[in-house]
Amino acid sequence: METRNHAKPGHAQHGVYAIEFAFVFLIIFALLYAVICYGFLLTMRMSLQNAAEDGARAGLRYQINLEARKTKANDIAVERSDWLPAGLKANRNVEARICLAGTDDCSQAAPPCGPEWNNRCQVVVTVAVSGIDTLFPAFPSFAVPTRIAGQASMLLDGRSL
Repeated sequence: METRNHAKPGHAQHGVYAIEFAFVFLIIFALLYAVICYGFLLTMRMSLQNAAEDGARAGLRYQINLEARKTKANDIAVERSDWLPAGLKANRNVEARICLAGTDDCSQAAPPCGPEWNNRCQVVVTVAVSGIDTLFPAFPSFAVPTRIAGQASMLLDGRSL
């Protein structure tokens, strides 16, 4: 006796669509997750850069001495980066330094700043945040930096030193 398959053509394939949808959904979800995470990281990075630039500009404004310039630059950078979530504020590091222009050596406590060309000074402001990877849920093979920073420098006007 011969048995026949009474299923209509095409009805035997319904489960395949569900499997295909599962694979496509995973790919689309991973792309959406990447866009959201990297968008947030870019926004945070640009905000830290803006805070550092505002701090450097504040250090350029006339102050009585170099220490007052450095303090003002630091205070403005902290104020501009106060929007960070509470968990990241604890990991925030804001540093303002006065250095000789053209060098990365900021080790001198009071560099000899003046109007002469060899004594030009700059204010360097760095705003860094670590522990960024704790903001996002773990996702396999998804690289999230642990630390991001913004840095700005501004040449101090020698006439006001």
